[in-house]
Amino acid sequence: MALPGVKAVLFDAYSTLFDVHAPVAKLADDIGPDAKGVSDMWRTKQLQYSWLRSLMQAHAPFDKVTEDALDYALTQYGVASPDIRARLLQLYMTLDAYPDAPGALMRLKSAGIVTGVLSNGSPSMLSSAVGSANLGALLDHVLSIESVGVYKPDPRVYRFGAETVGHAPGEIGFVSANSWDAAGAAHFGFQVIHLNRFDQPSEVLPSGPAMVLKSLTEAAAAILD
Repeated sequence: MALPGVKAVLFDAYSTLFDVHAPVAKLADDIGPDAKGVSDMWRTKQLQYSWLRSLMQAHAPFDKVTEDALDYALTQYGVASPDIRARLLQLYMTLDAYPDAPGALMRLKSAGIVTGVLSNGSPSMLSSAVGSANLGALLDHVLSIESVGVYKPDPRVYRFGAETVGHAPGEIGFVSANSWDAAGAAHFGFQVIHLNRFDQPSEVLPSGPAMVLKSLTEAAAAILD
């Protein structure tokens, strides 16, 4: 077993199980030539605002952070359509799951591994995304940072995940497509796979993942084989 002794696996949601760029891709013709820039900026500011709010001790749920980040991105690229804004936010509630997500989760569940999501998303956002992607039956836990009141990579979030699934950190695998999240989870003590979908360089931080892989299929195999 590439990750020895894993009894539970927690997954990040956004960019790991769900494609955060799908909403803009679906409206690219309406947005115009700056669509990719809007999507990239939306994601960048969404993450920045989560970290800044944590540092400022000015927490707001992720749906609010997501709205604020979108407003910044639309302003940056001069997209002034209230209709596009409303449609993008609605699409974000029903994000497409990556094609490799159902099979990987099913394989882990079939092997008796506890599965779950540990995400910055608010409970309503996660419930909607998991439901629309038909992943609910494959997840034992859908955990939001709202139970802690601070965003990842604060160690309190990972501790909440460990306490909820009822296993020691070293018995928990953690899979994230976000390199900063992988570093935070590894620093806490999880056995971490960085799902490097986007060819990110390694972070220069105190801790790093045990493995770097390209797909959820590979991640499931590394945990079970």
